[in-house]
Amino acid sequence: MHEFSIAESILEAVRKELVSHPGARPTRVGLRIGELAAVDVDSLSFCFESVVRGTEWEGLQLDAQVCPQRRICNDCGKEFAVVEYNASCPMCAGCNTTLSSGDELDFDYLEVETGGTPAIEVKGAE
Repeated sequence: MHEFSIAESILEAVRKELVSHPGARPTRVGLRIGELAAVDVDSLSFCFESVVRGTEWEGLQLDAQVCPQRRICNDCGKEFAVVEYNASCPMCAGCNTTLSSGDELDFDYLEVETGGTPAIEVKGAE
C-alpha cells in the first residue's frame, strides 16, 4: 500500500511549508490527484488520518481533488477529456494524442491558522 508512504510525504511537505509560517497551525491540506496516478483516494485518506493521529496535527484535514485524464490532439490541437479510456480525438478522430493532465500528484494548498485568526490559504505550497 503505497498510499501510506504518500501520506507520510504529505505530512513532511506540510512540515517544510510551516517553516515559512512560524506559529501557524495547519488545518487543511489540498492535493490534486490524477485519475492515472494509481492512488486510491479512500486509502490515502485512511492512511493520512493514521499518520496524523496522536500528533500535534491530529485533525488536519486532507482535501483530495481527483483530476480527470485530458489529452491534446497533435493533429488538430483540440484538448479533450478522455471518456471510457478512448484516447482518440473527438474532433478529428486522430489517435496521435498527448497526455496533458490526469497523472499528477500535486500538493495544491495548505490552510493555516495564525494566532487564533481564521484559516489562510497558502497556494502552491511545496
